[in-house]
Amino acid sequence: MIPAASPNFDERPGGVAFLLLHYTGMRTAGAAIARLRDPAAKVSAHYVVDEDGTVFRLVAEEKRAWHAGVSFWRGVSGLNDASIGIEIVNPGHEFGYRAFPERQMAAVTALCRDILGRWPGISPRDVVGHSDIAPDRKQDPGELFGWRALAAAGVGLWSEAPAPPGDLLADLAAIGYDTRLAARDVIIAFQRHFLPEHLSGAADRVTAARAAGLRALIDAQG
Repeated sequence: MIPAASPNFDERPGGVAFLLLHYTGMRTAGAAIARLRDPAAKVSAHYVVDEDGTVFRLVAEEKRAWHAGVSFWRGVSGLNDASIGIEIVNPGHEFGYRAFPERQMAAVTALCRDILGRWPGISPRDVVGHSDIAPDRKQDPGELFGWRALAAAGVGLWSEAPAPPGDLLADLAAIGYDTRLAARDVIIAFQRHFLPEHLSGAADRVTAARAAGLRALIDAQG
């Protein structure tokens, strides 16, 4: 792990309850790290993971980094307060979105497991992407990110077991999404994470069944 301290942080008002994953959305890792360390930019993250698996530490986990922006998950707003943020190097949808290399995903998985070991209060359902907590603004880490493999390694939540479709928006709200936003934005954010092969943006039966199955898993876990 390489220290790359950013001045863009302040004190947390409480503890840590969420782990948020982003992509950098910039042309190069160097440009992304430079921006996250620029006082004028007023953005940061706790970690950056490069495509070759190199991990950079920018902000101590005990401090509040500035990566979530206007955000909401499971009734909590302003998720910078209680989250650890990881920026994963990828040019993103604007500059040539591409798959995340195996070495990078292995490093992300190991880093997430380390973080969860230090912060056992983060539940699997609270390991989420930027698009999950800000579906009207963000697409990252996107539909090519390996959420399924990450969950298989013990990081986050995944279910492909369908359940009888119910009220899709009610199920999405129960999972954690802010359903006060435009329905299409919320639905496609859910699909990017939990149904990446089906980015319809529509409240169709396939999406409703996957959401109902995920909600049933969450309910079963208590």
